Amino acid sequence: MHATGLAASAGTPRLPSKRRVPASQPGMTDPHQFFDDTSSAPSRGYGGQPSPGGLGYPTSSPEAAFLAAPMSNMAMAYGSSLAAHGKELVDKNIDRFIPVSKLKYYFAVDTVYVGKKLGLLVFPYLHQDWEVQYQQDTPVAPRFDINAPDLYIPAMAFITYILVAGLALGTQDRFSPDLLGLQASSALAWLTLEVVAILLSLYLVTVNTDLTTIDLVAFLGYKYVGMIGGVLTGLLFGKIGYYLVLAWCCVSIFVFMIRTLRLKILAQAAAEGVPVRGARNQLRMYLTMAVAAAQPVLMYWLTFHLVR
Repeated sequence: MHATGLAASAGTPRLPSKRRVPASQPGMTDPHQFFDDTSSAPSRGYGGQPSPGGLGYPTSSPEAAFLAAPMSNMAMAYGSSLAAHGKELVDKNIDRFIPVSKLKYYFAVDTVYVGKKLGLLVFPYLHQDWEVQYQQDTPVAPRFDINAPDLYIPAMAFITYILVAGLALGTQDRFSPDLLGLQASSALAWLTLEVVAILLSLYLVTVNTDLTTIDLVAFLGYKYVGMIGGVLTGLLFGKIGYYLVLAWCCVSIFVFMIRTLRLKILAQAAAEGVPVRGARNQLRMYLTMAVAAAQPVLMYWLTFHLVR
């Protein structure tokens, strides 16, 4: 049997024996395995920790980030479009009631314009040309035309008037926050009443004019400049100085309003061919005179109690 076995082994070609692969050591993977098994040990794979559900998937992995990125980008894009739509809607509704784009025109001033405008308000008798300049049917900015209305001087004058009123009350030992607030609210109430009364009068007289509400606020707010001058002079020189300066400023604002408003109200009537002696034109002249005459009355009413 040994001979037969030797003969068989000598006659039959011997197959090569398979090479044994040593057992994998810790940290090594099977060379014949295409993917690492990340479910058996937490230290293997991409280094992520097992999820709390025990499924063995890491909580942070490139695959999860790749799947989450499109969703986050989509959410950000949707949020941006929603915010842009909301801003456009808000701007449209705000511009309907408060013309923000038009307000920029009334604050387009510089130092030279402010100085010249203050001189015009105090000495309107020397000014000759009161026409507002236009460029392509649009009035030029106030800093290029001294006749253009602005809101910078009325706004600053109103704030300064409130501060001067507080100073006057303080020098007389009558200052209190409530009294100062009453002074500011009273001035705003009279200004609002003026604007409403003029708009209602223009409607009743059926005057077609380019005089806007903002223009009225600007023209009516110029009287605070004379009021500040009167109160400050009264604090320095007493009631005599107050009455002298206030009287000059009252006459100046009267002349300024007459020469300014007549171009806004009466010039439109002339362009429409309304006769100068006509009844409607007479009403427009009376309306212009009434608005101009109301300015000195309010200047005295809002300042006489501040000087003692």
